[in-house]
Amino acid sequence: MASTTSEREPLLRRVPSALPVPGMLIQPGVEKLDSPITMDYDTVFPTPTFTKARFDAQKRKMPQCIAHRGYKAKFPENTMAAFRGAVAAGAHALETDVHITKDDVVVLSHDPTLKRCFGRPDKIIDKTWDEIKDLRTEAEPHEPMPQLRDVIEYLAQPELEEVWILLDIKLDNDAEAIMRLLGYTLNSVAPLANKGWRQRVVLGIWAAKFLPLAQQYLPDFPVMHIGFSTSYARHFLTVPNVGFNMLLPILIAPGGRRFIKEAREKYHRQVLAWTVNDEDRMEWCIRRQLDGVITDDPEKFLKVCERYDERQKEALLPIDIKTFLYFHWLWVFITMALMWHKGKFQPVASRALIRRTGTK
Repeated sequence: MASTTSEREPLLRRVPSALPVPGMLIQPGVEKLDSPITMDYDTVFPTPTFTKARFDAQKRKMPQCIAHRGYKAKFPENTMAAFRGAVAAGAHALETDVHITKDDVVVLSHDPTLKRCFGRPDKIIDKTWDEIKDLRTEAEPHEPMPQLRDVIEYLAQPELEEVWILLDIKLDNDAEAIMRLLGYTLNSVAPLANKGWRQRVVLGIWAAKFLPLAQQYLPDFPVMHIGFSTSYARHFLTVPNVGFNMLLPILIAPGGRRFIKEAREKYHRQVLAWTVNDEDRMEWCIRRQLDGVITDDPEKFLKVCERYDERQKEALLPIDIKTFLYFHWLWVFITMALMWHKGKFQPVASRALIRRTGTK
């Protein structure tokens, strides 16, 4: 989920260039994560039962397989080919990223620019849909960029009624505009008679400022916080039923297991992990019975689930030492970076970020 570093207001201006700065810390808009909001105490988002861990054919509870930008390991990311390939591989759900064109069309792209995937330097927000629709990915088989409407219409087929979708609402979008247009787009496509989009679409939000907008424009749609800091994530525990889609290294690093336990057992929240592509990391998620695993390779994850033996004792070090050290370095880096940046993400959730009003 990392972004390129050009044309942005980085969170960490003075980090030496020799250090590999984690991409999620310098994605456009991350410097506004601490924007405070006010919500009524009676604001309650629905619990998305369709995103919970499922029992497999052997009656074992397994995380759902969520295809990251579609079947990214085999197809150009965020294209209809990638989404169809993920469904064909057996993925339970799709994950994709949303941006807006100049003429208010919601399109599916991780990056705010066309450079990485389409070889053009332009920002999506500066182009109309007519200027984008004929472009093709540089990666074979050279697919066009879809609109959100395209994938929603695809999922409206009766045989796909069990497949759901997680929308990663990027921080660089205008918050009010993207939430309004998401509501408009989802309302413009007729759902299946027995299952509305509220039972198949999850709003993935990075920042608290999207919560009241979700309530305004997409009432009764489930919400998950996408995050890389358990300290920041704890703010969302004050809002009923908001789930969590967390960066895997942060769940493995110090405090991660405690966060999982607290979120699930005390607050009854769902926990997903992104982005999980190595088998030992997949097994770590399975053993912790996370609700979902976001992966570039859904076929690999499903095979790991199938051969997983819960009777086998976990090794003292469940992931390789190099990965273990990297995850802990990443945890230290993020912790220090957030402390350096005005101490905005405190270890205990602050009422200043999400203020509740009315009668409790």
